[in-house]
Amino acid sequence: MNEFTFDGLEKLKKELEYLKTTKRREMAERLKQAIAFGDLKENAAYHEAKESQGFLEGRIRELGRILSNAKVIQKNNSDSISLGSRVKLILDGEENEFEIVGANESDPLRNRISDQSPLGLELMRKTKGQAGQFKTPNGLLKYKILEVN
Repeated sequence: MNEFTFDGLEKLKKELEYLKTTKRREMAERLKQAIAFGDLKENAAYHEAKESQGFLEGRIRELGRILSNAKVIQKNNSDSISLGSRVKLILDGEENEFEIVGANESDPLRNRISDQSPLGLELMRKTKGQAGQFKTPNGLLKYKILEVN
């Protein structure tokens, strides 16, 4: 089961629609132009376009598979951390804020961490005020949970 926030699921649906419509049309035009160059055996533009088409169709299939098993996470209204929670904490001496999301939505640069990451696993089902530590490749990190939304 692939779990997503509502926004994350909508983003994937939009990407799939874009790939099926706009990108497929663009790819068909690109192939048409490459075919117009002549001899397909030695036509680098044609071979590159076919390879790109293969990647496009692969991504469309992958998104279809992901979406067919997708489930929107329902934010738990309790004080415990779950998928969809926004968590403010002191992490290794610095204040940070994260959103806990499914693995397919994680984006550490936007402070969206997977529930399967070391920190995500550690925080699941914890509550405001709790503290602890967890292992990373760079050693132990300590945390204290300040807020859970």
